[in-house]
Amino acid sequence: MDCLFCKIAAGQIPARKLYEDDQVFAFHDIAPQAPVHFLVIPKKHVPTLNHLTDDDKALTGHMLHTAQRLAAEQGCDEGFRVVMNCNHQGGQTVFHIHMHVLGQRQMHWPPG
Repeated sequence: MDCLFCKIAAGQIPARKLYEDDQVFAFHDIAPQAPVHFLVIPKKHVPTLNHLTDDDKALTGHMLHTAQRLAAEQGCDEGFRVVMNCNHQGGQTVFHIHMHVLGQRQMHWPPG
């Protein structure tokens, strides 16, 4: 498989690892948009949110719990944002589901 995030999770491409267990891999974003900006990815390849099945409920819950715990460890006590994009129109550029976690700055919506 020629998936960037699968290769990162497998250790074939280096990343600034923040956390790893048997289900997920978390690493710092290479182009951070906030003082804290990391990604949480499942080790299982799932191309988009539209590809999730009922069997993935525990995995996605684990991803969100991991994001919350790591945000706290990174000092995001005042709050943080979790973003997941789906497909081209949703802004997805790597087709392996992932959560962006951003914190330690005021987040505005809409961005600006």
